[in-house]
Amino acid sequence: MPLSEHEQRQLEQIEQALYREDPKFMRLVRSSDPRVHYKRKLVEALLGILAGAGALVAGVVIHRLYLEAAGAGVILLSLLWAIVSWRRHAVRVRPQRVKESQPRAAGPSRPRQNWRARMMERMEERWRRRQEGDRRM
Repeated sequence: MPLSEHEQRQLEQIEQALYREDPKFMRLVRSSDPRVHYKRKLVEALLGILAGAGALVAGVVIHRLYLEAAGAGVILLSLLWAIVSWRRHAVRVRPQRVKESQPRAAGPSRPRQNWRARMMERMEERWRRRQEGDRRM
């Protein structure tokens, strides 16, 4: 159940008072926030991309193949790290969004079908309609 606007403001005021009274508590709470870790990893990945780009350009300018290869490797690893961090963050955030949404209506639930099975069902239905002479789709 979501909080009302007034309750949300009260909660924020209580949090701010706690942070002012106990900065150590604030650092502890902040260090456990996954968003802070995600932002830090993203900044580190961006710095790695910049360093790799610098090494790549330096290798091109001074004609050193090993420096170009090292720069390209650092860029690729940094991009991979950024993508993996983003996916892990998205997995952590997505369940919270699902919980906040409205519950599904009660009733018989059928197992989730993958997209290929649904597509095949639609194609079979269209084929059946064509055979029967109905051209609507």
